[in-house]
Amino acid sequence: MRVFVTGGTGYIGRHLIPLLLDRGHKVRVLVRKIPEARVPAGCEQVPGDALMGASFAESVKGCDCLVHLVGVPHPDPSKADEFRRVDLASARAAAMAAHRARVPHFIFVSVAQPAPVMRAYVQARREAEAAIRELGLRTTVLRPWYVLGPDRNWPRLLLPLYWLAAALPFTYDQARRLGLVELPEMLGALLHAVENPPGTTRIVTVPEIRAQGGAWYAAAIRRQKSQADVPATSADSPGMAH
Repeated sequence: MRVFVTGGTGYIGRHLIPLLLDRGHKVRVLVRKIPEARVPAGCEQVPGDALMGASFAESVKGCDCLVHLVGVPHPDPSKADEFRRVDLASARAAAMAAHRARVPHFIFVSVAQPAPVMRAYVQARREAEAAIRELGLRTTVLRPWYVLGPDRNWPRLLLPLYWLAAALPFTYDQARRLGLVELPEMLGALLHAVENPPGTTRIVTVPEIRAQGGAWYAAAIRRQKSQADVPATSADSPGMAH
């Protein structure tokens, strides 16, 4: 498949792209300028502004899927204005570019909702989802809460509270909806989304990301290991018939 990725140099993007390449997909990555050293080798770099869909719309043409990962890094309540200027604006720009280029599948990483905290962040992502729906795009929306990974492990301190909330009937649903997601689970869920486009719009929540994503990431890693274990051969290898 031909996959266009925005936000490819970010936390999730720089881990996702090598997996896509390993699975045989052709990947185009939106960058601010060429060359971008943080983009993995093997993909095509496309210069453009993530806030201006017209700057990369032509490069989206011919792609089977657009994965939108742009967002304000390390979100917190003090960045409410940035959520609208970056997260919301970039989602609208990418969705419009995909719509005009007739891309068959749009993948958007949103956020778990409703939520009692980070209201400005949730609202920006909710409005982005609405803007995508209005364009009639066939879409997969993933709704994680917090994605754990390198340098992003402090929420593990909250795990006892999650366990308690999950054990109580009146907080069970919220604990599941706002649960923590491991980076491999998120990457697996994105791989599954890319390779299994929905019929219309598909919402993938935290429990599904954990179950579905974990299985797909494990399968991807097994594939990498099996390929690495296969010895390289050539016409000059010992034992080969000439």
